[in-house]
Formats: sequence, structure tokens, C-alpha cells
Amino acid sequence: MEVLADWVSRISNVVWNGLLLYLLVGTGIVFTIRTRFIQVRKFGAGWKHLFGHFSLNGEKAGKDGMSPFQALTTAIAAQVGTGNIAGAATALYSGGPGAIFWMWLSAFFGMSTIYGEAVLAQKYKTTDDKGHVTGGPIYYIRARFTGKFGKFLAGFFSVAIIFALGFTGNMVQANSISVAFNTAFGAPMIVVGIICAIIAAFIFLGGVGRIASVTEKVVPIMALFYMAGCIVILCINHAAIIPAFKSIFVAAFDPQAILGGAAGITVRQAMRYGVARGLFSNEAGMGSTPHAHALAKVKRPQDQGEIAIVSVFIDTFIVLTLTAMVILTSGMLNPGAPDGLQGTELAQAAFKASLGSAGMAFVAICMLFFAFSTIIGWYFFGEQNVKALFGHKAVKVYAAIVVICIVIGSALHVDLVWNLSDLFNGLMVFPNLIALLALSGLVAKAAHDKDIMK
Repeated sequence: MEVLADWVSRISNVVWNGLLLYLLVGTGIVFTIRTRFIQVRKFGAGWKHLFGHFSLNGEKAGKDGMSPFQALTTAIAAQVGTGNIAGAATALYSGGPGAIFWMWLSAFFGMSTIYGEAVLAQKYKTTDDKGHVTGGPIYYIRARFTGKFGKFLAGFFSVAIIFALGFTGNMVQANSISVAFNTAFGAPMIVVGIICAIIAAFIFLGGVGRIASVTEKVVPIMALFYMAGCIVILCINHAAIIPAFKSIFVAAFDPQAILGGAAGITVRQAMRYGVARGLFSNEAGMGSTPHAHALAKVKRPQDQGEIAIVSVFIDTFIVLTLTAMVILTSGMLNPGAPDGLQGTELAQAAFKASLGSAGMAFVAICMLFFAFSTIIGWYFFGEQNVKALFGHKAVKVYAAIVVICIVIGSALHVDLVWNLSDLFNGLMVFPNLIALLALSGLVAKAAHDKDIMK
């Protein structure tokens, strides 16, 4: 088992730290140029659309889809997860403060990519065998590529996302919750997992209506709660804010000027870990969030594309950046040190440094909300692909398997599962990027406010 886990880890590292990073960033640059910097031109319009549909108790989602705000919160539920806490800490430990700059840069280009994903998801959405509106990369892949190649590419994407998010991904998220509660409160991990599984099953069985109703309430509340906690800490550590920002920009191009030679962190490492963690967190180009954006009831595909831009901004430039600033101003970061704290432990130590034992509890509660909302979002994305491949009859079987995965994942930290999750996350990106690039002309047309529904 250890040998297999090691091989999967090596393959996953090659996928994520090699070709995939260049493809994701490259796709973002292509879309930024072809859309004439849509993320800048339509940034204000995205916020206007968002607040125009804002509601914590909006209309009930159903067969004909959901509101644009519900689609956004469902997407953000998946985007804002443990990566915003543990991922930011990992990037800082492995890449130093400069990793945050590269995280921002990759997110900037990712905003144009996610615009394209949302627009295409709206353009090619359809109805399933029960008459429910559905959509996602499988449909725009099929639309662009016909014949056996198109079927293979679409099928490969769907199978990869079901395993990456629905099964192994949700095991990882459940484990993050149980570990955080065990560390902070001494709660038995399996008990935490069973409670999460029961609540998740209740939400899953309510269909898209219950999922949308939960995310539109939970996501804004959890984001504001976390942001408030971070701002309190930054107020306590206010004297360290300007030096922290300075370290981000200096270390992005000259890590040794900030860290010294002992850490051994290079510009390449800062870039690699910043870009990788940023893209993994905001999911731009990965093909996951289009499943939510496809269901939004909007007048034009461009409207939801502009709202999608906001989701990356919230995930990376607000939530993830706040985590990074808390860690940098806490004095707990020791980049590259063999005995240095990293991941969730580093984040918990940073919050504890300012809030005492309450900081540990705060991180545990936030991990619960972040990871659980991701479980809901990832389940939903997988469900859309299960219906596309096997029809409605397979949804209950899929839901049951996900619930079992939540329980098992909460009690076990199996390296193989974590590595498989990373690998499948990477593999599902390739079919999506191939289709995105092939349809970039259509996205460019939409970005120039032309009708693409004819």
C-alpha cells in the first residue's frame, strides 16, 4: 500500500507541478488576451449582478435551475474550502511569503478562465431524463468534439470528477473536519464523521432545491465569520501588516532578501507553490464550478460569466489572502525548516498566537464550515456527471457511496486516498482545458457582448 501511495504521489506531483500549471496559467493568459481583460472590464458588472440577486432566503431552486446568487454560492461552497486555510499555510511554508504574490497573479488570469467556463456552461446547458436543467463541461466537450474522441474526452472528465470530488475528495474534506475537532476539542473522529454524514445525507436527498437553499445561507455567513476573525487578529498585529506585505513582494523575486540562504527557497519554488495552491483553491479551469453556473437563471450567458469572476476574487484575493496575512503577522512562519509548522498546524498556531486557546477553536469551527460546504458543492458537481452518464436512477446509489466515504474518510488518514484525490483532480482538468481552448473564440465573442445563443 505504501509503495502504491508513493507512486501515485509521484505521478500527482508531475501532473500538478509540471505540465498542468503551465496549461492552467497559459489558458488564463489566452482568455485574458482574447477577452480583452474581461476580469478588469466587467469586474464592477459582476458585483452589480451579484448584489442585484443577493438573498439569504431566495426563490426555491427546482427543475428550471436556481438564482444567479444561489449558483454563485454553490460554486464558492466548493472553492472556499480547507485549501484557504491549510493550502495557504502550505504555500507559505514551501514557497515563502513570495508564494502569495504568484497566487494572486495566477488568480488574476484564472478570473478570465472561469468567465469562459461559466459562459460555455450556460451556452450548452440542457435538460436531463427527468426534465431538470443540467450542465457542465461534459456538455460543452460533447458539443465541440463529436465522434468517439468527443465521447471519450467527455466520459473521461465525468469519471475523473466523480472520483476526484465525490469520492476521494470528500473523504479528504471529512478527515480535515474530524482532525480539527479532535485537536481542538478532543472529539472522537468517527463520531464527528457520522454526524457530518447524517447532515450531508439529509441535504443530498433534498436535491438541488435543498443544496441551493443551504449554500445561499451558509456560504455568506461562514465567509463573514472567518473574515471577521482574521480582521480582529490583523488589528491586534497591526504593526506587522506593512512588513508582511513588503515580504510578499520582495520574496516573490528575491526570497533570500527576506529569508536568507538557510531556507533554500528560490523564486521558482515561490512561483510553483503559489500558483499550484492558488489554482487548487479557486478551481479556475478545473471544470468543477461550471456545473453550478450552468443552472443559473440569467438573461445572457455573459451575465453569469461576470458573476463567476467575483467567485475567484472572493476565494483568493479576500479569504486566502486574509489567511496568509494572519500567518505572516503572527511570527509563526518558518519557511523550509525541517521542524517548521506547516498546513493546518501552522494556521492553528498563527490563530492561537493572537487569540489563545480560542484560536484553536476558531480554526476548528471554520474548518467545519469550509470543508462541509465543499462536501456539498463537490457532491453536487459529481451528481451532475452521474446523471449525465447513468441517468437519475443512479443518483441515490452515488449519494449513498458519498455518505459512506465521509464516514470512512473522517476516521482514516490514508496517504493513498489523499494522493488519489490530488491525481484525479489533476487528470480531470485536461479534457476541460482542451475544450475551453477549442471554444475560446466563442468566449471571446461573448466577452465582446455579442449574442452567442443563435
